[in-house]
Amino acid sequence: MQPKFQRRVLIGVGGGIAAYKVCEVVSTLFKQGIEIRVILTNSAQQFVTPLTFATLSRHRAYTDDDFWLSYNPRPLHIELGEWADIFLIAPLTANTTAKLAQGMADNLLTNTVLASKCPILLAPAMNTDMWEQVAVQRNWQTLLTDQRYHSIDTTSGLLACDRVGKGRMAEPKEIVSYIQSLLHTFGKRDLVGKNILISAGGTREFLDPVRFIGNPSTGKMGLSLAVSALHRGANVTLVHGVSSLQVPPEIKAIPIVTAEEMRQVMLQELPNYDVIIMSAAVADMKPRDYNPEKLPKKALPENLALAPVPDIISELASHKQPHQKLIGFAAQTGDIVTPALDKLHRKNLDAIIANPVDKQDSGFGSDNNQAMYIDKNNQIEIPSCSKLEMAHHIFDIINHHLIHHN
Repeated sequence: MQPKFQRRVLIGVGGGIAAYKVCEVVSTLFKQGIEIRVILTNSAQQFVTPLTFATLSRHRAYTDDDFWLSYNPRPLHIELGEWADIFLIAPLTANTTAKLAQGMADNLLTNTVLASKCPILLAPAMNTDMWEQVAVQRNWQTLLTDQRYHSIDTTSGLLACDRVGKGRMAEPKEIVSYIQSLLHTFGKRDLVGKNILISAGGTREFLDPVRFIGNPSTGKMGLSLAVSALHRGANVTLVHGVSSLQVPPEIKAIPIVTAEEMRQVMLQELPNYDVIIMSAAVADMKPRDYNPEKLPKKALPENLALAPVPDIISELASHKQPHQKLIGFAAQTGDIVTPALDKLHRKNLDAIIANPVDKQDSGFGSDNNQAMYIDKNNQIEIPSCSKLEMAHHIFDIINHHLIHHN
C-alpha cells in the first residue's frame, strides 16, 4: 500500500563517492511517509544510477537530459523548485559549492536552487586538501551567510582517497534528523544567540567496580533536545551519562558517570547558559559504602545501606539568575501531572515536562515519547510522537511561554 505523503523533500545528488550514502537517506525518508524527488548531476551518475534513486523513491529521478526536454508542461526547474518543502544537496562538491556561492545556474540542480524558496540543507563531502583550500572555504562561508542555507559540517575519518582527515560527509542518520527538524521548523532559527545546557541519560552509583545502582535511561530524549536546539541555531552543551548515542560534533558533549560528577559539571556550567533542561534520570540514592575491589558474591550484603544523592535540580534552582530558565523532567507512572506539579513548585522550576514510562512506545529506551508540559500558568499536552519531534514541540512551547513571554 502506498504511504500517505505529508511532506515533500527534493534531493540534489552531487558527484562524489558519498553519493551512496544518499541512497539510505532516500529509503529512510520514504519509509517515514515523505515524498521524494531526486536530481542527479552528470557527475553523480558516475557513482549511483538514476534507476537506483527511482527505485528507492518510487518516482523517476531527474538528470540534465530531462532539463532540456520539450514535453514538460512547465519548466522542470520551476516545477521542482515550487514543489519542494525542503531541499537537500548531498554530497555537496567543491564545484557545486562554487556555483551556488556565485549564483550560477548551468544545470538542472543549480537552476532549481535559484527557482526555489524553501530551506536548503547542505552536506559537503570532499578530500581533506580540497575542503581546506582557501577558495573552497571562502565559497562555503559565503553560502552560510544566506539564511536559506543550513549545513551539516564534514567529519574526520578515512576518506575514499585513503587520506585520514576532515571531509567525510555526515552519516545518513544525522542528515535525516536534520531534515526532520527542517520539516518542523521550515528553517526558522529562533534560538540563535541562546546558550542551552541539557543533561541526559542515567547516572550510575557504584557499590564496587562492577556493580552499581542505575536506571534504564538511554539519553535519547536529552540528545533529541540537544539536536533540535542545535538545528534551531542555539549553542548547545550536553552533559550525559554512559551512552552509545552519537553526539553531533557541533554540540559540546561532557560525559559523566555518577550523580556527583553531573552535579559538579552542571553547577560549573550554569552561569553561562540562558536555558537549562534537566532531562537526565539522576539517581536518588547510592550505596553508602564503596568498595574499591570487587566483592565476592558471598560478601554481598543482604541489606544494602544507602545514602541520599544531592538534589541537583534544586541546587541549580537556588543558584540560577532571574534571566535564566530552568526546566525539569518527571518520569512517572500512573498519574503524571500531580507529582510533576508538586516537583515544579517544591523545587522552584520555571517549567517541567512530565512523561509516562508505563505506556507502550514511550519513555526509557523508546524512539517515541509523550508528555505534559507544565508551568505555573499552563498545562499543554504533547501527544505521542518521535522524541525529536517532541523536543521541537517543547522548544515551541518554551519559546512562546518562557523565553519570549517576558
